[in-house]
Amino acid sequence: MDNDADKVIEQNAKGPKRARGDSVEVEQHDLADQIEADRYLASKRAAKARGLGVRVSKLVPPGAV
Repeated sequence: MDNDADKVIEQNAKGPKRARGDSVEVEQHDLADQIEADRYLASKRAAKARGLGVRVSKLVPPGAV
């Protein structure tokens, strides 16, 4: 279900914000709205991705015994 919602959001972001009839007037979404939609979709893909998001390691300073 989330995948369908993602597709709808992506299609809406790609499509026009407003369109009119006889005079054929089309308005594109604002760049800020397009960037926000892209960030939203990227964050959802990253949340679903497998793997380590954070790596924990032990640091040993040189000369330490």
